[in-house]
Amino acid sequence: MRAPSGAVAEYVLLPGDPNRATRIADAFLDDVVRYNDHRQLLGYTGHYRGLRVSVQATGMGCPSLAIVAEELVRLGARRLVRVGTAGIVAEQVRPGEGIVATGAVANDGTTRQYLRGASYAPVADHAVVRALVDAGTAAGARPHVGLIQTEDAFYATGPEDVPDLRARGVLAIEMEASALFLIAALRGVKAGCALVASNHIGDAAFVPQSVLDAGVETMTRIALDAGVALAGPEA
Repeated sequence: MRAPSGAVAEYVLLPGDPNRATRIADAFLDDVVRYNDHRQLLGYTGHYRGLRVSVQATGMGCPSLAIVAEELVRLGARRLVRVGTAGIVAEQVRPGEGIVATGAVANDGTTRQYLRGASYAPVADHAVVRALVDAGTAAGARPHVGLIQTEDAFYATGPEDVPDLRARGVLAIEMEASALFLIAALRGVKAGCALVASNHIGDAAFVPQSVLDAGVETMTRIALDAGVALAGPEA
């Protein structure tokens, strides 16, 4: 990233997709300024209900997210919330529904390199989780809350893996949260993750785009409302 000092807000939403970052900035933020377009990792800062907010694309996967998260912290970010989509594992989760992650099974290489092989359980900050759940409940969305799994290989996990994952309490699979939670812990900042469920693992039929778009819009508003709540009277 190439951003000047002061360009990034303390509260940052982290979509993977640069186009989603742009859509969030256009649809939800006032007084928007684009502060980064290096390598097309688009970053914007604006205001939502009086709260200064940044939206920064991370790209796909933990290696890319780790670079972005480290640089955001150096630029002054203090609360980082991933907003994205996830493949469904748990039977109770339906396409288009929201998920708030409490922790992530770290089935990725980035966390292993950071930890140099040490055992670790990457978890979200409790206050951020609470704010996301409360915002979702207030919006009538009632997100699923619990464990997710982070993976490097998008197509590696198939239907044959789902029973074991379900038995371990995994709700869904995505590609960035474990690294985010670990880096937040290492750098002394707070992190959370709000996701929209897409298709079931191994299902070739993706959720209709209209359902996914509605879920993403709701998830984004929940994440922004949570930021306002976390900021309190300071917003």
